[in-house]
Amino acid sequence: MRKRKTKSEAIQTVEPEGEPADTSGIDALAAQLATYLPPEQIERVRGAYAVGARAHASQRRKSGEPYITHPVAVAMILAGLRLDAETIIAAILHDTLEDTGLTRAQLEASFGPIVTELVDGVTKLERVDFASRIEADAESFRKMLLAMARDLRVILIKLADRLHNMRTLSAMAPDARRRIARETLDIYAPIAARLGMNALKAELQDLGFRGLYPDRYKIIASRIKRTLGNRREAMVKIEQALAERLAMDGIPVRIISRVKAPYSIWSKMKNEHKTFDQVMDVYGFRLVTDTVAHCYQALGVAHSLFKPVEGRFKDFIAIPKANGYQSLHTVLFGPIGAPIEIQIRTEDMNTVAERGVAAHWSYKTEAGPGNSAQTRARAWVASLADNQATTPSSLEFIENVKVDLFPDEVYLFTPAGDIQALPKNATALDLAFAVHTDVGMHAVASRIDGKLASLRSQPASGQTVEVITAPSAVPNPSWLDFAVTGRARAAIRQYLKHLQHEDAIDFGHRMLESALDSKGSSLDAIPPEVLERFLAEHNLRRLEDLLSDIALGNRMPDKVATELTAMGGSVIGAALHRSEKIRISGAERGILSFGNCCHPVPGDEIVGYLSPGKGIVVHRVECPNVAELAKQPERRVEIGWDKQVQGDYRVELRVEVLNRPGVLATVSAAIAEANSNIDDVKYIERGIQAATLIFAIEVKHRKHLADVMRRVRNTKVVNGVYRYPI
Repeated sequence: MRKRKTKSEAIQTVEPEGEPADTSGIDALAAQLATYLPPEQIERVRGAYAVGARAHASQRRKSGEPYITHPVAVAMILAGLRLDAETIIAAILHDTLEDTGLTRAQLEASFGPIVTELVDGVTKLERVDFASRIEADAESFRKMLLAMARDLRVILIKLADRLHNMRTLSAMAPDARRRIARETLDIYAPIAARLGMNALKAELQDLGFRGLYPDRYKIIASRIKRTLGNRREAMVKIEQALAERLAMDGIPVRIISRVKAPYSIWSKMKNEHKTFDQVMDVYGFRLVTDTVAHCYQALGVAHSLFKPVEGRFKDFIAIPKANGYQSLHTVLFGPIGAPIEIQIRTEDMNTVAERGVAAHWSYKTEAGPGNSAQTRARAWVASLADNQATTPSSLEFIENVKVDLFPDEVYLFTPAGDIQALPKNATALDLAFAVHTDVGMHAVASRIDGKLASLRSQPASGQTVEVITAPSAVPNPSWLDFAVTGRARAAIRQYLKHLQHEDAIDFGHRMLESALDSKGSSLDAIPPEVLERFLAEHNLRRLEDLLSDIALGNRMPDKVATELTAMGGSVIGAALHRSEKIRISGAERGILSFGNCCHPVPGDEIVGYLSPGKGIVVHRVECPNVAELAKQPERRVEIGWDKQVQGDYRVELRVEVLNRPGVLATVSAAIAEANSNIDDVKYIERGIQAATLIFAIEVKHRKHLADVMRRVRNTKVVNGVYRYPI
């Protein structure tokens, strides 16, 4: 295993010089804190600085500065957000547990349990037995998010820590700069957005963009500066026109002109395939007023002054974003033909929009959070805590978190009128799990605005979605193909893993019995002490673990049977059922998979081959890959179809058709008439007279497949239909 390089190893260590430390940083911090904290709390902060300065006395940053300058800078960022004294103290001490000799006990004795928990929540894991740096980082991040679920201030400290590190990124080596910048764009900036901290998010994005693509950043920043200089006069005229009309109507307002940041420009150019001029051809203004009523009045004034663009109005006051953000958004036709983007909000909404969960923190009560952003953030981190409990892998957990950090959202209504905010491209199934896990687990279909729809349907914002459930319905593996939210995916995976384990035990039992039978023995004939000794030698806790390993292809049943009989297992006579096949019913989907090379269906002659970690892969006996697999006879499993086989099975058809209008519809109709579902269709060849289509369909058995092929063949547009690829 690779030993992880710790942060402390990257810090240059120097001997203390014995000179008094520079106190300009703590003095500036104290001056900032004096604007909203009482003197006794500021003294506690100075005490934390003294402890931190002593602990970090022998350490310097890569830039050559004393290391204590970093935690003080982090604390200064949080002071700008007007965070409480405990958060400021924890920020000053946030690296002490990881990088100095200071202990938890010492911290708690001096500053109390809350500060200690905050510092510990930000501290990386000390374990060194991870397989890779990626795994170690994932586990540390998981730990931090769980600490964040207990106290939101953990993530606020971490975001401020990351922001200062990004501001000083130039001191790092190029590879480290790119890695840290990528992590910032992928994880930390989206978290800031999810917590409603838009100002911090925007700076993290720009710094991340500059660190990852420095040349692109310079070019775009230069063009923004040049473009703004050319349009300044037009922006002043628009601002004056808005100010005069709003004053005439007696609406108090503060107008702020908005300038697009380099990252915002670049991401729009990339995602929307636009040129720089197309993205920059927008004038942006923010109108900040005193009341909600004045927000809507200001909207009316703006729409009377300039014509609104149809479909570009959004009311986030009536329906706030998932992070608590509230504002009116509209796009107008400008006087010189360029669009005008306008945001309208109250002063309080503006504070929440900029600071998110950090807004009004200093005067929130114990009775509840200070704003809706905090309420929503707590609900989000609570859902993260629920999801991690069912997600054993840290890497999988991180992927689920990334999914939930989508910047774009859709807002859906339940039949009861409740609003659910979900990531862009979310499905009806995601809504089902958002309502309640039990609703998701038993979902079968949906109604979108009263019309029947599948669970994979993607409703648009504003639509009402009703989830149809059935007590007998359960998740199936295909749900993972279209479930988007981390909550839905974690619940589905947990169910499938449980199902897989149960199926694996049953199937492994049958496989081992078959292998023992071929040696004239059985599992019942193996003495308990022999079985116990075998399990102990192979580090298996119980028989079920052995059976599961066999079914999943991690142990060969013949080898296990040989070893058990050699260890003293009873031989009860000659094998009576050597040729008997293990029968499959189609319900063992957790441990069975069907080869994409030949797509077997019930009625085909089949053979199974054990694949480590996957279980048994089923092939048709005529599959070309069987000849290659036959070189490993120990992996072969003799299987056959059960009489009670059930389920739908994917199969592909190659259809040779005449190339004429309506041919696809004709063939599709013939398949539908045979009660077969079409999963996919594509052209692989297309000439003037003829074309070749590949249909992926679902059938119940070989007879059903023959019926589909007959109906397709009988259409007058088909020259031939064959199973594909063989």
